[in-house]
Amino acid sequence: MDLDDLRAVLFDMDGTLVDSDAAVERAWRTWSAEYGVAPGPVLAVAHGRPSTPTVREARPDLDEAGVAAAAARQLELQYTDLDDVREIPGARRLLGLLDVLGLPWAVVTSADRRLTDVRLRAAGITPPPVVVTSEDITTGKPDPEGYLRAAKALGVDPAACLVVEDTEPGLAAGRAAGARTAALRGLRGDLSLTGLDDLADLLSEWAPPLPARDRRD
Repeated sequence: MDLDDLRAVLFDMDGTLVDSDAAVERAWRTWSAEYGVAPGPVLAVAHGRPSTPTVREARPDLDEAGVAAAAARQLELQYTDLDDVREIPGARRLLGLLDVLGLPWAVVTSADRRLTDVRLRAAGITPPPVVVTSEDITTGKPDPEGYLRAAKALGVDPAACLVVEDTEPGLAAGRAAGARTAALRGLRGDLSLTGLDDLADLLSEWAPPLPARDRRD
């Protein structure tokens, strides 16, 4: 993939920068037991999107107030379950390299602000200036709203952004935003990565073009 016009990198959080799989699964299993549903179908669709649509699918009998309460309960189960939350291998190396290269980056996540903050910090990752959470948008992934909002906040054309994701809904959101995609976990994107070190290795051999005012004849 040609990176010559790359201007920003937009990351999903869970499963991309932060390994929270065990905590997420524990929370959904506990929630499923409390709400009387089988955990398997819930876990099959929960990853990579906000809690609310998953709750609606699992408990279609709930009214909107019930859905909101059930989604809030699911999040509450995750806020303090941080024992094995850690960085995805290569995350801090990659983010440090982006800073060296002067490439801005953002996080676009289906988590809310509180959960985003505690998980990033638990993983040793300082939150970037631009973080788009479920509270900042009206429609979650695979809708592109979150990635479009992040690109706008960075002042970068979405077409000049690389979206790094580990789920199909997230990759679909990146593509719909007009960005290029880098896919983890064996998924297909414009770049298919075995891990974040792959992207760091690629970028370490690349230097962004100088802005026009800095070029010398």
